[in-house]
Amino acid sequence: MRIAKEDVAVRMNIPGAIIRQQTDFGTVAGFDGISGEYFSLAAGVDTTPLFVGLEEDQCQCPHWGFVLEGQLTTTSGSGETETVNAHDLFYWPPGHNVRVTADAELIMFSPQREHTHVINHMIARVSGQ
Repeated sequence: MRIAKEDVAVRMNIPGAIIRQQTDFGTVAGFDGISGEYFSLAAGVDTTPLFVGLEEDQCQCPHWGFVLEGQLTTTSGSGETETVNAHDLFYWPPGHNVRVTADAELIMFSPQREHTHVINHMIARVSGQ
């Protein structure tokens, strides 16, 4: 799910404050702690080889986030793609790979235990383990 800032409903607009809210933006039921993450990614980064060995060779952790700058495209197990751009809110459900199409900075919130498992897997892949 990708939502541009302009597409998020304005709930309050008064001098000095605009509040936008997107409800039903994913669920965290069934997960333990949530981690806050800041990613800096160069154009050309592709997680596909890093996720080999995970279930379905994909990240099975959901993520909620905001793209500060750049552009990324996710691909689901069914082959569906979605591109997020600077200033987009996003939700990536379990079962995805990510390709960076323009240098990107993003903030993500993820179930801590599940994403730590994925990050540790990527570290092992990069170090040849």
